[in-house]
Amino acid sequence: MTVRLAILALLLASGLHAADVWTWWVDECAGAALDSGCNKGDAELARWAFEAWQRESGNQIVFEKSPSALHARLTVHWATGASLYGETRPVEVDGREGAEIYVLPGANATGVSDPLLRDTIIFLTFVHETGHALGLRHTANFADIMYSFQYGGDIDAYFDRYRRLLNKRTDIALHSGLSEGDRAALRAVLYPK
Repeated sequence: MTVRLAILALLLASGLHAADVWTWWVDECAGAALDSGCNKGDAELARWAFEAWQRESGNQIVFEKSPSALHARLTVHWATGASLYGETRPVEVDGREGAEIYVLPGANATGVSDPLLRDTIIFLTFVHETGHALGLRHTANFADIMYSFQYGGDIDAYFDRYRRLLNKRTDIALHSGLSEGDRAALRAVLYPK
């Protein structure tokens, strides 16, 4: 019996549920993708977003990098556009729910003079769109990562409050950006009644 099967057997015997594994793939920021405004380090921002959701789920959701885009439940694509930050489209991958996440790094982050603010915008976009992939919906609560700008609010203040948490780029990996409302919504997805 493999180690993974042994762990699964122990979890099931103890009444605990095995973690839901989401494989992911981020398109390379090269060639035509460079027109989107992506940077080579943006894939790291995506990884940190996945790790944030994993942490916040108490490891009930596990994110693993896929060896290829073909079988990844989450695929991140670089896109161009004028007014959106990102979009998530549900897909089926190998008989399981998955999503294609489109991030528009140049839409509102290109030309931002503060590199940490630019990375904040991209990271929070990854976190928000991954939330959709996991089944979370938009909210009207300005504190939530799942907040929709369709409700108005000060967009600069939305990103600035997160930016103020950062002294250096690697600090992004320490702060999920989730509110208590987001955590409650995640628990509802993980433990439906």
